[in-house]
Amino acid sequence: MLKSIQKTKNRRFIQRKRRVRGSISGCESTPRVTVFRSNKHFYAQAIDDTKGHTLAYSDGIKLGVKSNKEGAVAVAKDLGDKLKSAGVETIVFDRNGYLYHGIVASFAEALRESGIKF
Repeated sequence: MLKSIQKTKNRRFIQRKRRVRGSISGCESTPRVTVFRSNKHFYAQAIDDTKGHTLAYSDGIKLGVKSNKEGAVAVAKDLGDKLKSAGVETIVFDRNGYLYHGIVASFAEALRESGIKF
Protein backbone atom coordinates (compact mmCIF):
# COMPACT_ATOMS: atom_id res chain seq x y z
CA MET A 1 0.00 0.00 0.00
CA LEU A 2 2.69 2.50 0.94
CA LYS A 3 4.75 1.83 -2.18
CA SER A 4 1.77 2.50 -4.42
CA ILE A 5 1.08 5.80 -2.65
CA GLN A 6 4.71 6.91 -3.03
CA LYS A 7 4.71 5.92 -6.70
CA THR A 8 1.61 8.02 -7.25
CA LYS A 9 3.16 11.01 -5.48
CA ASN A 10 6.36 10.72 -7.53
CA ARG A 11 4.41 10.37 -10.78
CA ARG A 12 2.31 13.46 -10.03
CA PHE A 13 5.43 15.45 -9.06
CA ILE A 14 7.11 14.56 -12.35
CA GLN A 15 3.94 15.53 -14.24
CA ARG A 16 3.92 18.96 -12.54
CA LYS A 17 7.62 19.39 -13.22
CA ARG A 18 7.27 18.58 -16.93
CA ARG A 19 4.19 20.79 -17.31
CA VAL A 20 5.97 23.79 -15.81
CA ARG A 21 9.23 23.16 -17.64
CA GLY A 22 7.50 22.65 -20.99
CA SER A 23 6.17 26.18 -21.09
CA ILE A 24 9.25 28.17 -20.03
CA SER A 25 12.78 28.56 -21.28
CA GLY A 26 15.60 30.93 -20.41
CA CYS A 27 18.11 32.78 -22.54
CA GLU A 28 21.20 34.81 -21.72
CA SER A 29 19.31 38.06 -21.13
CA THR A 30 16.46 36.41 -19.17
CA PRO A 31 17.74 33.18 -17.62
CA ARG A 32 15.57 30.52 -16.04
CA VAL A 33 15.93 30.40 -12.25
CA THR A 34 15.14 26.95 -10.92
CA VAL A 35 14.93 25.84 -7.31
CA PHE A 36 15.54 22.53 -5.59
CA ARG A 37 14.61 21.84 -2.02
CA SER A 38 15.22 18.81 0.09
CA ASN A 39 14.34 18.21 3.71
CA LYS A 40 17.70 19.65 4.80
CA HIS A 41 18.88 22.10 2.12
CA PHE A 42 17.72 24.63 -0.47
CA TYR A 43 19.45 25.39 -3.77
CA ALA A 44 18.81 27.77 -6.68
CA GLN A 45 20.50 28.39 -10.01
CA ALA A 46 20.11 30.62 -13.05
CA ILE A 47 20.39 28.72 -16.34
CA ASP A 48 20.87 29.87 -19.94
CA ASP A 49 18.93 27.17 -21.82
CA THR A 50 20.19 28.18 -25.26
CA LYS A 51 23.79 27.30 -24.34
CA GLY A 52 23.06 24.96 -21.44
CA HIS A 53 25.21 26.93 -18.99
CA THR A 54 24.64 27.90 -15.39
CA LEU A 55 25.09 31.66 -15.05
CA ALA A 56 24.85 31.87 -11.25
CA TYR A 57 23.95 29.61 -8.38
CA SER A 58 23.41 29.79 -4.67
CA ASP A 59 23.79 26.93 -2.25
CA GLY A 60 22.20 26.75 1.19
CA ILE A 61 24.98 24.45 2.44
CA LYS A 62 27.70 27.02 1.72
CA LEU A 63 25.62 29.73 3.35
CA GLY A 64 25.02 27.52 6.38
CA VAL A 65 21.23 27.79 6.33
CA LYS A 66 18.49 25.20 6.67
CA SER A 67 15.64 24.44 4.30
CA ASN A 68 13.10 26.79 5.80
CA LYS A 69 11.70 30.21 4.93
CA GLU A 70 14.61 32.11 6.49
CA GLY A 71 17.09 29.93 4.65
CA ALA A 72 15.28 30.47 1.36
CA VAL A 73 15.41 34.24 1.90
CA ALA A 74 19.18 34.06 2.48
CA VAL A 75 19.66 31.99 -0.68
CA ALA A 76 17.51 34.46 -2.66
CA LYS A 77 19.52 37.46 -1.47
CA ASP A 78 22.77 35.72 -2.37
CA LEU A 79 21.49 34.71 -5.82
CA GLY A 80 20.08 38.20 -6.40
CA ASP A 81 23.48 39.75 -5.71
CA LYS A 82 25.19 37.30 -8.06
CA LEU A 83 22.64 37.96 -10.82
CA LYS A 84 23.05 41.72 -10.46
CA SER A 85 26.84 41.41 -10.70
CA ALA A 86 26.34 39.31 -13.86
CA GLY A 87 24.15 42.08 -15.33
CA VAL A 88 20.84 40.20 -15.19
CA GLU A 89 17.74 42.11 -14.07
CA THR A 90 14.87 39.96 -15.39
CA ILE A 91 14.42 36.21 -15.07
CA VAL A 92 11.95 33.42 -15.74
CA PHE A 93 11.02 31.56 -12.54
CA ASP A 94 10.90 27.76 -12.63
CA ARG A 95 9.38 26.33 -9.47
CA ASN A 96 10.52 22.88 -10.61
CA GLY A 97 7.28 21.08 -9.83
CA TYR A 98 7.00 22.38 -6.27
CA LEU A 99 3.88 24.23 -5.23
CA TYR A 100 4.20 28.02 -5.07
CA HIS A 101 3.75 28.00 -1.33
CA GLY A 102 5.89 28.21 1.78
CA ILE A 103 9.61 28.00 1.09
CA VAL A 104 9.33 28.48 -2.69
CA ALA A 105 7.07 31.52 -2.31
CA SER A 106 9.41 33.03 0.30
CA PHE A 107 12.33 32.56 -2.08
CA ALA A 108 10.45 34.25 -4.93
CA GLU A 109 9.39 37.22 -2.80
CA ALA A 110 12.91 37.73 -1.46
CA LEU A 111 14.31 37.56 -4.98
CA ARG A 112 11.84 40.26 -6.05
CA GLU A 113 12.87 42.40 -3.07
CA SER A 114 16.51 42.12 -4.09
CA GLY A 115 15.64 43.84 -7.38
CA ILE A 116 15.15 40.94 -9.80
CA LYS A 117 12.02 41.20 -11.98
CA PHE A 118 9.83 38.30 -13.06
